[in-house]
Amino acid sequence: MASPSPHNRILRVGLLQGTRVLEERHLHKPGDFTIGQDPKNSLVLPLPELPASFPVFEYRASQYNLVFTDDMQGRVNLGSSDVDFHTLRTQGMAMERGIQYVLPLQESARGVVELDAGLRLFFQFIQPPHPSEAPRLPPDLQGGSWRSMDRMFFGILAASLLLHFSGAALIISSEPPPEPELELDQLDDRFARVLMPPKVEEPKKPATDTAQAAADTEKDKPKANDSDDKPASDSASKPASPEEAAARRAAVAKKVAGKGLLKILGSSGGGGGAFSDVLGGSTGGGDIAQALAGAGGVGIATEASVGANGPRGGGSGKVAGIGDLGTSGGGKVDLGSKKEVEISGRVSAATPEVDSSDVDREALARYIKTRLKAIQGCYEKELKRNPSLKGKVMVRFNILPSGRTGDIEIEENTLGSDAVGSCIRTVVRGWVFPFKPDDEVPVAYPFVFTPAG
Repeated sequence: MASPSPHNRILRVGLLQGTRVLEERHLHKPGDFTIGQDPKNSLVLPLPELPASFPVFEYRASQYNLVFTDDMQGRVNLGSSDVDFHTLRTQGMAMERGIQYVLPLQESARGVVELDAGLRLFFQFIQPPHPSEAPRLPPDLQGGSWRSMDRMFFGILAASLLLHFSGAALIISSEPPPEPELELDQLDDRFARVLMPPKVEEPKKPATDTAQAAADTEKDKPKANDSDDKPASDSASKPASPEEAAARRAAVAKKVAGKGLLKILGSSGGGGGAFSDVLGGSTGGGDIAQALAGAGGVGIATEASVGANGPRGGGSGKVAGIGDLGTSGGGKVDLGSKKEVEISGRVSAATPEVDSSDVDREALARYIKTRLKAIQGCYEKELKRNPSLKGKVMVRFNILPSGRTGDIEIEENTLGSDAVGSCIRTVVRGWVFPFKPDDEVPVAYPFVFTPAG
């Protein structure tokens, strides 16, 4: 008899309890069939008498073999009659293999293996069933792609695609909006410094007393064409006698002494100074002439130069050279050297207000105190214009996750100077802190400004 083949007959195994079939297996693929308590067995039987796994049917050399032991009972139909396991063991029909017995099975063999608790395991070889075709619907009931599609979903999808593509086409065809111009506060510090260099203020030139005196002298100086325009009046003003001429000269000297540069040179104030050193203690017009007798570049109208009876305005006095300036009979002139008055101020910083535990207040205060020189420079720059400038400036800013400052605002400014506040904002904008918080940290920092005593 030909041995069973997976392409000819297959092994059918069933589990019976009395006459009721509990489970049935068809071994379409050749292989061992095991029973026992192990979940990996072909048939799991939770019986304490069975081992964890026992191969009842083993597949060797393209043939199934029945395996049983001395404790197992059952019978096998070999074609003509039924033979029990005891006869198979005693007559040597089954090959002994240790504590097991092996019986080769033919395609016509069938039998039963007795198990405990009234369970029996039957087996036989059968023809494999023909694979049945899957039932098919009639052509008129078979649906196509359109019938099987969810029409509501397809409609929503089509409307969504149409809307999105229409919006994209509209955006592409329209002109881009004009970009807003950035404010200077939004620019980085280095770009702001390039675009707007700091304005250098020119120092104001103070009006000196000498310039004012020169202006007064120019104002009081008689015009050269007065003598030409009014010859009749000059002839009429000639004195008739020497006494009248002397009185007139005294009046002219007194009048000239109170005007312009001669007024400055002839003043007899209570204090001293360079002019008092030149003139000594004299206060009269004659002393002025005596003091300036050796001064180069100055013409002195005296009686000898004008003449007792000569015309006024027609003569000329003695004029020394400009480079021969000197003094005689007077004190020493010490004009000194020009000194610029230094104006300084003090800046004190209190404890900062920090609304986060990510930033150490003491470390922040130390960082800012090392940069108070720049803040002091902002204050001293305006202190030169207003020496009584003092007050408090409260600066509020945020420490960004990058360590830079942002949203800088002057919350309080009792100085009354917007220039100091603007300068402080520029300085704070350039700070880069060593702190790297996870989120923006608001900080309020007060600066108190007082002029140095």
